[in-house]
Amino acid sequence: MSNTKPPRDRFDEVPSSPGRVGAHRAENPRTRGWVTLLWALAATVLIVAIGIFATLLASGRIQLFPEPTPEPAPVETVDPIVDTAFTVLVLNGTSEQDLATRVGDKIQAAGWAPELVLTGAAGSRDVETTTVYYSAIGDQAAALGLADVIGGAEVVQNDFYQPSGDPDALQLTVVLGADYLGPVPSGTPSAKP
Repeated sequence: MSNTKPPRDRFDEVPSSPGRVGAHRAENPRTRGWVTLLWALAATVLIVAIGIFATLLASGRIQLFPEPTPEPAPVETVDPIVDTAFTVLVLNGTSEQDLATRVGDKIQAAGWAPELVLTGAAGSRDVETTTVYYSAIGDQAAALGLADVIGGAEVVQNDFYQPSGDPDALQLTVVLGADYLGPVPSGTPSAKP
């Protein structure tokens, strides 16, 4: 019988744990792990930043192209004048006795006729802010002048105190509040010609 084993060659003597062969013999650089970690960290930060930006954009907290805000219209200033043709109603909105009468006397001293200055009590005794009310836009200058005469007050356009029988009546209403300090000692504005 013949020998059934083939002849031995170089492949028969392969070690059980061969080392690296060919291109696998190159050394592994030591910094490769740190570079990979830095790239992963940079990618994570970038993804988180994009997510936050997208969330803010979707919720409307930021706008990519905001609309320009329109410039406010110029405010027209009105110079105060003392117009003694107006009827003045003085209402005391405080708990101080005779305050409306004393203010009415000051208004008369500024040039108003006694029959054009009416005094009384306001519907409330806890008014905070002294206010001069006027009804028509053209009456604003006269309301500002009256506010100067009494020593300063807020000026508001409102027809609440306008006489119901005569909506065109020239009337200004002063409601005295807790902030009222009295007339300013310096002179009053010049009267309307």
